[in-house]
Amino acid sequence: MKLVCSKSKLLSGVQIVSKAVPNKTTMSILECILIDATEGQIKLIANDMELGIETIIEGEIVEKGQIALDAKIFLEIMRKLPDNDVTIVTDSSYKTNITCEKAKFTIIGKSGEDFSYLPSIERIDSIILSQFTLKEVVRQTIFSIADNDNNKLMTGELFEINGDTLKVVSLDGHRISIRNIELKNHYPSRKVVVPGKTLNEVSKILSGDADKDVSIFFTGKHIVFEFDNTTVVSRLIEGEYFKIDQMLSSDYETKVTINKKELLECIDRATLLVKEGDKKPIIINITDGVMELKINSTVGSMNEEIDITKQGKDLMIGFNPKFMIDALKVIDDEEIDIYLVNPKAPCFIRDVKGKYIYLILPVNFTTVS
Repeated sequence: MKLVCSKSKLLSGVQIVSKAVPNKTTMSILECILIDATEGQIKLIANDMELGIETIIEGEIVEKGQIALDAKIFLEIMRKLPDNDVTIVTDSSYKTNITCEKAKFTIIGKSGEDFSYLPSIERIDSIILSQFTLKEVVRQTIFSIADNDNNKLMTGELFEINGDTLKVVSLDGHRISIRNIELKNHYPSRKVVVPGKTLNEVSKILSGDADKDVSIFFTGKHIVFEFDNTTVVSRLIEGEYFKIDQMLSSDYETKVTINKKELLECIDRATLLVKEGDKKPIIINITDGVMELKINSTVGSMNEEIDITKQGKDLMIGFNPKFMIDALKVIDDEEIDIYLVNPKAPCFIRDVKGKYIYLILPVNFTTVS
């Protein structure tokens, strides 16, 4: 195989597919990136058997062929080459020469025939979103997936399609994040659970351009994202997702309208007094026209008042400050509505149109003087 490609295009392609290279594996071939130039295109492919990424890059194929190269070494070489055209030449013993200007590397690759290609997925059942929308939706929900495998379903996000609406849900047992997106067309109803790792990696690759689309295809076991010259294939998480509608309530005893930025900055200041791993709640006392926030830790204490509009009863309630910050950070509205029932019931942060809902469970606390 012999091909010539600009360093920038090669590096970009290698960085994209590297996201599907496993950190640990007993199969050394999975630690490789496949360069496939057998069919008139230069394809770069990586696959950890759960997540696979393929991207097509521009370049000249002088001699067709394929080679699997160690992903880490290949990526580091690409990063450190001069900004010029790169020539890659392999021989029958998989020895690979990578040349750019006066720099020449020789590394030993593996046979491309041993590589696991992406599974062949029938492209029938799909929806289309803008890259901007998908990137935003992931940003606004991914923080509340569980970070351990005790419950596999909690490590993914529910994608539920009903007509012209896509609902995306994540939860970790302490909070729920929901985004409802209006689609341009009507689609058949379906529910799938997409691994959080897949969504994280797809989000990193997306340009976030509102004028560029992503096609998302579904099968019984896989989800496929197609955008630009890149294809991402991932296994779905099997199982019945939690019945979150039973956890959502429109009842409330207290409604607070507050400036989001003021609330976020106040809670952020309060966490200066909380050591990492210390589970100190922020205590919120709601009275007419005022929300008082208090925190008390071994480091010290803080209290601050914010002007609010209140409907309903006075209330004192405690929350994990990190959970409040995570939700507030991803809400773009200047003012937000918070709905509460009592100190033991979850609070809801939601907009009037139902585009977003954030449910946060309260925590027990002792009153701070």
